[in-house]
Amino acid sequence: MSELSLSAPHTPDRRNASRLRRALPWAALVALLLVAQTLLVMLTINFEASRAQERVELVAAEASAEVKRSVSHALQDLQALIWVDGASPRWRLEAGEVLRRHHELLRIERRTANRSIADAIESPYRQPLFGLMPRHSLDAETDAACATARRTSMPTFSRSFFVPQRGGLGVEVMDVCIRLQQAGQEAGFIVATYSLASLLEAAVAPVQARSYELSFVEGDGTRLARAGMPRGAGIYHAERLVDLSGLTLLLRADSAESRPSLIPNLTTALVLGLSLGLFALVVLLLRDVRKRAHAEGALAEALAFRKAMEDSLITGLRARDLQGRITYVNPAFCAMVGLSAEELLDSVTPPYWPPERVEEYRTRQNARLGHEGSQQVSREGFETVFMRKNGERFPVMIFEAPLVDGHGVHTGWMSAVLDVSAQRRVEELSRQQQERLQATARLATVGEMASLLSHELNQPLAAIASYATGSMNLLSEPDWETLSMVKQAVVRIAEQAERAGRVIKSVHDFVRRRQHSREPIRADQIIESVLPLVRMQARKSGTRIEIDIPSPAPRVFCDRTMVEQVLLNLTRNGIQAMEHDTPMAERVLTLRVMRVHERWVQFSVIDAGRGIAPEVASRLFTPFFTTRSEGMGLGLSLCRTVIEQHGGALDFDSRPQGADGSGGRTEFRFTLPAHVLASQASTPTNP
Repeated sequence: MSELSLSAPHTPDRRNASRLRRALPWAALVALLLVAQTLLVMLTINFEASRAQERVELVAAEASAEVKRSVSHALQDLQALIWVDGASPRWRLEAGEVLRRHHELLRIERRTANRSIADAIESPYRQPLFGLMPRHSLDAETDAACATARRTSMPTFSRSFFVPQRGGLGVEVMDVCIRLQQAGQEAGFIVATYSLASLLEAAVAPVQARSYELSFVEGDGTRLARAGMPRGAGIYHAERLVDLSGLTLLLRADSAESRPSLIPNLTTALVLGLSLGLFALVVLLLRDVRKRAHAEGALAEALAFRKAMEDSLITGLRARDLQGRITYVNPAFCAMVGLSAEELLDSVTPPYWPPERVEEYRTRQNARLGHEGSQQVSREGFETVFMRKNGERFPVMIFEAPLVDGHGVHTGWMSAVLDVSAQRRVEELSRQQQERLQATARLATVGEMASLLSHELNQPLAAIASYATGSMNLLSEPDWETLSMVKQAVVRIAEQAERAGRVIKSVHDFVRRRQHSREPIRADQIIESVLPLVRMQARKSGTRIEIDIPSPAPRVFCDRTMVEQVLLNLTRNGIQAMEHDTPMAERVLTLRVMRVHERWVQFSVIDAGRGIAPEVASRLFTPFFTTRSEGMGLGLSLCRTVIEQHGGALDFDSRPQGADGSGGRTEFRFTLPAHVLASQASTPTNP
């Protein structure tokens, strides 16, 4: 009895413990099902939200690409107008055809070099754009874009601006400015106006327009233009940067979808989750793990590819934050300055700055970093000097661009650095070789004139000898009449000696002159400086020299020595062309100067020789090509190089002789900048 009484109290506890052990697996299973069901609902909602976000991202990407394509196609057609003469009616026809092909273009203007409107054409599909406000009152952004286009010689887009319309409405537009050039000089601009709303309407497909709202927005969220029928719900949206030359637009795509409804998804999840909850959860988890592993692998491969690409570059890359600290350098930059990445990272005052220029560079860096609030900065490179670890200074060219993260936030600056020391050495060597080649050409020219010099000097020297002999004979019996005759003879001796001196000085100045500075000079002074040498050769062949210069003579801005060499080469060729086949009475060499434009002065050398054969004309300016056995083949090639370095052009016009040897004519003409244009062109600009 005592044992039974002692064991009885433990029986209910064991029973409760057994029931608890049996209930725990069921409770765990129910809890697991509840957790699985909850996770399934959440994953379903998140999955739907992710798909909605992916769709809006895809719409934003496609729309931004379509906007770029539309702008690019329209820009190509606008650039084709460069080759159409703006003063001809064909320009208006071509511009009108561009407006009909591209509905996003509202207006095309042809402007002069001072940016005043010479002609304008409106789109036939809209009311006149500037019917309410005059065009010149909205030219601020356009002028800035044209200034950048003038500096970079590339089409440049302006910042967008609002143009009021009748009825209290308006349109947000942007301008593109294309620089016009003729003969290497600025001839004006073509300005076209884009409608931002039309660009969006062309970029969105009809199916997308029923479900998404597309808009251009500013950094603070202000909407500039929109397209699409619905209003965005603000839940699923994506932004893309549309980077144009001189302008970056922020395109926003906003879906009209709201968040996934909980009740329908929950009902479906309950029906399916009771039977397949655990299996579906495992499948979803495995799928998510697989996608994550795939994404991580792709990311690792992309990082490895980028690292290999950066290591293979010979261009130095350097990243700085908004405080100027270096955050990244590639191996090429380290090799360039001779410093390791550890010595460069986080340094505010870089060790590759020359000590004597630290203050100058710090001031310049602060000025450039002061643009952190705006990404609309010039992409034009600038040249500076860096210092290697061993103290060697070397020139570099730096191109900078803003660093923007995935949220459009400006976080720093990325610089591409090029070592141009080798290029500078090559340029200096080329310049020295060009100078030696030009000096050699001048010496070769003087060598060809050696026989002419002997002929020219023999005459004054023979006259001097004759006058000196006569003076000595007269002095043997001096009287007043004899002294007067001796005085006349001495005067003649001095005149002939001066004549011989002028001949020698002309040749000496031509050979020894080495200045290469450009200066304003009258055209007649250039002609007079080469006339003594030209007349020496002309007298040998019986050629007459005719000068045709307007009064007053125009002034040009040029390197006098080089232009004199060009004239001497052309006149020598003209005289030699008439030596054999041209009758003596028709041997006339004409030197003509005329002002063909307010910016250009034309020099012409015209001979009456036999003309230039077509097979020779095609190779006339080829270096080392010559038709004379004693020639070097460098004369005309150097002439064209000199004239093109001045911004001008050298060409010729030839007419062959007749059967009787008469009627031939060849004219070589070249242009030089007038003094006024050269003064304007030499005005320094701040890049």
